[in-house]
This record gives sequence, C-alpha cells and structure tokens, in this order.
Amino acid sequence: MTDILMPRLSDTMEEGVISSWQKKPGDEVAVGDVIVDIETDKAVMEYEAYEAGVLEKILVAEGETAAIGAPIAVLAPVGGAAAPAPAAARPEAGPEPEPAREPAPVAAAPAVQAAPASAPASAPQRSGRSRPPSSPLARRLARDHGLDLATLSGSGPGGRIVRADIEAAIRTTTPASAPAAAPAAPAVKAQAVDDPDVEAVPLNRFRKVAARRLVESKREAPHFYLNREVDAEPLLAFRATLNEALAPAKVSVNDLIVKAVATGLREHPAVNVSYTEENLLFHKRVHVGIAVAVEDGLLVPVIKDADRKSVSEIGRETRELAGKARDGKLSPQEMSGGTFSVSNLGMFGVDSFSAVINPPEAAILAVGGIRDEPVVRDGQVVPGKRLALTLSVDHRATDGATGAKFLDRLATLLENPLLIVA
Repeated sequence: MTDILMPRLSDTMEEGVISSWQKKPGDEVAVGDVIVDIETDKAVMEYEAYEAGVLEKILVAEGETAAIGAPIAVLAPVGGAAAPAPAAARPEAGPEPEPAREPAPVAAAPAVQAAPASAPASAPQRSGRSRPPSSPLARRLARDHGLDLATLSGSGPGGRIVRADIEAAIRTTTPASAPAAAPAAPAVKAQAVDDPDVEAVPLNRFRKVAARRLVESKREAPHFYLNREVDAEPLLAFRATLNEALAPAKVSVNDLIVKAVATGLREHPAVNVSYTEENLLFHKRVHVGIAVAVEDGLLVPVIKDADRKSVSEIGRETRELAGKARDGKLSPQEMSGGTFSVSNLGMFGVDSFSAVINPPEAAILAVGGIRDEPVVRDGQVVPGKRLALTLSVDHRATDGATGAKFLDRLATLLENPLLIVA
C-alpha cells in the first residue's frame, strides 16, 4: 500500500484544501492520471499520479484541509493485494524532500510515496455519479457557489465546463435558490449574523495567506519610500514607434517599464537582493514579478531573466502569465523565484501609491498613471506628460542612497527609452 501525501505546490504553501477528487475508490490509476485537484494559497493545481495502482481509500474529503506531507489517500497495487509491494518493486519510503527555491511545475509534483499501511480511517466517499469534464477553476467556483457540475453543460472543447459556464450559471441562479447553499457556508461571527445590515463573507485561503504575508512584511521589513516623477512623453513616443514596427504585435507602457527595471537591476545589483538573518543574498539573475489583479486578490507571476529578454518577449510573456493568473492556471514555478516586483495601478486611474514589499524581495516599484500636466521647458509653460514612480525598499537590505541611485537610473532609462533596448 502507498500513501498519497499532500504535496508542496508553492513556496508559501503550508497546507492544501482538497478541491475535488478526479478518481474514486476502486478506480485504477495510471502514471500521469490526475487524481485530485488541490487548492493552495495561490491557485487550484492538478495533482498527477507517479505510480500506477488502484485508489484504495480517500482519507481527506472534498473541502477539507491537510498539512503538507499528510496522507490524503491510499493507493493499492493493481490486483487488489492489500499487502505492501515487494521492496524491489518500489523505492524505500522516506521523508518528503524539501522543495527548491523555484518549485517544479504541477506536472512534476512530488511522486506518491510509500508509508505504513496503518493509515487513518477513510473519510466519507463521493457518490459514483460521473462528473463532466471541467477545468480546476470551474470546479472551485462551482464548489464556492454550491453548484452541481452534473447539472451544467460545458462550452469548452469536448463539452468541458469552463469558468464562463460557471459564471453564467451563477448569474441565472434565482435569489430563492440561494438559501439552499447556506448550510454549507463556514460559520460566521454571531454579531455579524445578528446585524441585518452586515454580510459576513469568510476569508478564502488565498486572502488569509496574503494577509499573513503582508502583515509579516510590514512588521519585519522596515520600509522606506522614494518618489520620483519622470517625463513620459519620450516613452509614449517610443512605444508608438515600436508598435508600428512590430504590428500586429503590441507592447505596453508597462512592458517598457519592466524592461527598464530589469536593465536597472542588472546595473545596480545591490537592489537585486534578499535579506536573511545571516546573509544578504545577491541574486545573479534578474527575475521581475508582475502584480496581476484577480478575482480573489493579487497574484505575482514572474518574468524570469527579464534583463535578457526583448520588450516584445516581455510583453508576450506578461500577457500569457496574466491570462493564466485570471484563469487560475499558474503553476508554482511561474509564481516563484522573483527578485524584484512591479505593481502598476495606472490603468485604474491611480496617480501614485506606495506598495508593500513582496518578501523575500528587498524592493518593489509602484507605478501610477500617466497624467497630463503643465511643465516648464526652456522657460515656457507647456503641456506635458508625467509619470509617478514610488520605490519601496527594505532598509535591512539596502540604504537610501543605493535606492536613490537605482531610481535615478530608472528615470533616465524611461526618459531615454532607446537605452532600454540598446
């Protein structure tokens, strides 16, 4: 018998929630089959089998939580033998290895591991009703809103139920049917229930983990902030020239900012660092995280080696990662390993703001919107375009002068954008 253990699917994951079982007890499992969908603090991930066998028991039911390394199911050898497989047939059991700084993609999640047969009693098992094909995000949304996937039709390839199908079902659900899902909701505080003007919405795992990490960042990292305004007219003109030359491909202002940031970090490695209690870690590669707003909050996919990529490559990769983030399909590897982050709220009409550092990084750049403002040129007041930048820095990792030099170089690159691609 082999225990299937809760894997570590992200570098910040401490426990996982069983989103849905794709196999039921008695089903045969082949290597590469998706056994279960697991909700982490960042996304819903598919867990693939790395051993063949028969799913003997489900130990953690859908909607329940298990710590990393805890048994969630039991896999028996094909043929139904309950005794452990011969030692020569499988590797000796051992502790789950600690993941690297950049975890492997979901497809390479930790293999199921051998453990003693004295596993906990089986959790209640699902019914044998067949489940239509569906995406992990669709299953999570369906569970959150009390929808039965078996009652829905999918619009995806092969009838696969996708996010749009769930959202359509949510919109067509009548108010009268809503109370039926209420008993499954987590308990809320008594004072909220007693107040008819207050609706208590329980925090999901994503927001709980994000809240904890942000509080830790503000409490442990002494933030200081550097502000700088730049002339955005050369940047806009350069972007227009690039888009005309690259048509039909397009690059955004944010793509140019990310490239400029990566170039600046390569020239100022003292900002591309992480702080630990024993060491200051200087990163030899430049990996820029891009903050992406999603339904449940914020995700930060990472552009690896951004300083070595062209602006068009950065733009293409950013759009791909942002789409995955909104669909809940980012892999742990795509969200890990960042050495610096960029958060841009300019598209929401925000002029300027200060961002919270994303640990273990030492700095983050907050980008506001491009504003029309009067400026003085050659002694004359003329119309101009201005862009506000705010650099948040961990004072344990670097100092004000170092941050100021980096921000000054970044402003020079943005005001002379040919230097970005030089």
